[in-house]
Amino acid sequence: MAAITNAPFRLVARECGAGPLTSEEIDARGLVEGSARTAELARYLPEERPIAMQLLGSDPDVLAEAARRLEAAGADAVDLNMGCPVAKIVSKGQGAALMRDPLGAALILRTVRKAIRVPLTVKIRGGWDDRTVNAVEIARIAESEGVNAITVHPRTRAQQFSGLAPWEIIASVVGGVRIPVTGNGDVRSHDDARAMIRATGCAAVMIGRGALGAPWIFAGRAIPRDEKARIIRRHCGLIQASFDPRTALVQLKKHLAWYTSGLPCAARIRAEVFGAPSAAAVDDAFWRNW
Repeated sequence: MAAITNAPFRLVARECGAGPLTSEEIDARGLVEGSARTAELARYLPEERPIAMQLLGSDPDVLAEAARRLEAAGADAVDLNMGCPVAKIVSKGQGAALMRDPLGAALILRTVRKAIRVPLTVKIRGGWDDRTVNAVEIARIAESEGVNAITVHPRTRAQQFSGLAPWEIIASVVGGVRIPVTGNGDVRSHDDARAMIRATGCAAVMIGRGALGAPWIFAGRAIPRDEKARIIRRHCGLIQASFDPRTALVQLKKHLAWYTSGLPCAARIRAEVFGAPSAAAVDDAFWRNW
């Protein structure tokens, strides 16, 4: 969810009824070395709290220092990303690649846990591939190192986001640890969330991609068209207030394209939105067809 779950999107999700929020992934080394771009990723709005700030990295000491800085900046929790499947991330030994080295993961979690007082959480996948489905092992290590809660996306890194998410892996993690487990994967409605809880026994459900173009998923009720329009306008306003014009234009195109889902001639509308040269033109291309 990099470059997607930024402050405007998170706040809209909260206003629609979402519970605790998690930031997009923040590169630990970039934060420690003073990258302005990374610092921007760590920015949040007061109305978003409680919020967990998600760290990405592989060096225990760098991750610990980054976690200390996030705690000092007001993070309500720090979340370690052990689930990102993107090639450029895992090639650095980060994200889901951490699951390939349980001992290394234990050292990272131990070091970060000692560095902060706020809750430490971790998000994992089912494993690296079908031959190494080790979510339960990693979850038990996390628990033993003082992690407060764990989120499980049950597909392996090799699966990326293909096929149905095997919820039984979430259930196996729930049965394998005593800390709270949050389930994630293929949840696109409150009915899906309730089904996941029944099937796995998880304590909570995390929704990511299911909220793209539909932040009202968190409301738990049918949202009328005029209310959806108000939410979309609110999101667009937050985008333009939060980013420089160039970044805002990219964000507007991306999110309004998702908001076309279910509209007649959605492909044509998306083409108009992506082809628009300015924020005003993007706005016109979308609302003219809404």
